[in-house]
Amino acid sequence: MVAARTWLRYGYHKFGYAVTQSFKGYREGIITKKQVRGVVWKNFFHGKLTFTHWNKGEEMAPTIGPQVCTLLVRKIPNSDYLPYSIGYSIGDVVVFKDPIESENFIVRRLAAVEGYEMISTDEKDEPFVLEKDECWVVADNESIKPEEANDSRTFGPVSTSSIVGRVIYCLRNAVDHGPINNSEASELEDTPVLEVELDVDEMVKNHKE
Repeated sequence: MVAARTWLRYGYHKFGYAVTQSFKGYREGIITKKQVRGVVWKNFFHGKLTFTHWNKGEEMAPTIGPQVCTLLVRKIPNSDYLPYSIGYSIGDVVVFKDPIESENFIVRRLAAVEGYEMISTDEKDEPFVLEKDECWVVADNESIKPEEANDSRTFGPVSTSSIVGRVIYCLRNAVDHGPINNSEASELEDTPVLEVELDVDEMVKNHKE
């Protein structure tokens, strides 16, 4: 049974997300100013803070994969529409739009954000600083070659606006599943979301072999 304190924390996060989504809709001209309040409450009472994503590949092993894994992902709204700070930290496993094929999504770990100086192990590469709204993502699997990792070492910095969520739970099969190791701050923030929205039985039912 979920404790009352957990429900309060969950409600706080859910209301914040509902506000940002409504604000985004208003800024983009999808809804009018009069509709904002109604959309906020609709998102709050009927929306969820998570979605399911399927991932396969050895790039994030052993954290995720190499077999097909069903992932529970916490939604992260576009930072351009945030009235307050929320989202991700260095060390988080994030889902973002593929910079090469935007209809696809990639799962990698966030290694650096804007302002960080990036220095290559190859002396031929000049150091550079990540610009505003840029981040650097890498694969967890250290046994594969950098050119095979399909991360920032091959396609460069990623726009933070392309990040759609943070992976908070991974199901490999009915008996092998558990929470993802993210930054300490993010794990604390995601605890109430996991307690309320995690449904392992539903994830098992929708798991793809």
